[in-house]
Amino acid sequence: MSVSVDVLYTAVATAENGRDGRVASDDGRLDVVVNPPKELGGSGAGTNPEQLFAAGYAACFQSALGVVARREGADLSGSLVTASVGLGKTDDGGYGLSVAVSVRIPGVDQAVATALVEKAHQVCPYSRAVRGNVEVALSVVG
Repeated sequence: MSVSVDVLYTAVATAENGRDGRVASDDGRLDVVVNPPKELGGSGAGTNPEQLFAAGYAACFQSALGVVARREGADLSGSLVTASVGLGKTDDGGYGLSVAVSVRIPGVDQAVATALVEKAHQVCPYSRAVRGNVEVALSVVG
């Protein structure tokens, strides 16, 4: 099911030479060399699309968690969100992604933290974008 979006902001980035080149945003704030990681036979000298996706997902999820926490009156002080993005082969011979989101919320009961993370997963734009296409594992760590 497709959801209509009233766009408030559009990010624009251009890639040159794919996974072994450069990616830059149109405003110049992002300009990075990308190289395949050593695990995939590359030099590993630059960043890679999976690291960029993980960084965006972690930041977006943290913000979604903040929205949910404010609604619930929970304190997120000292919280951390880590997103791990895996790239691998799929059953049909193509490539696909997997995501693991790990959240640490000090001083918040495990059950409450788990509920907050699950609610954040429902509202996070990255989670919504990959839902049904990418396996996302959520965990709350002490």
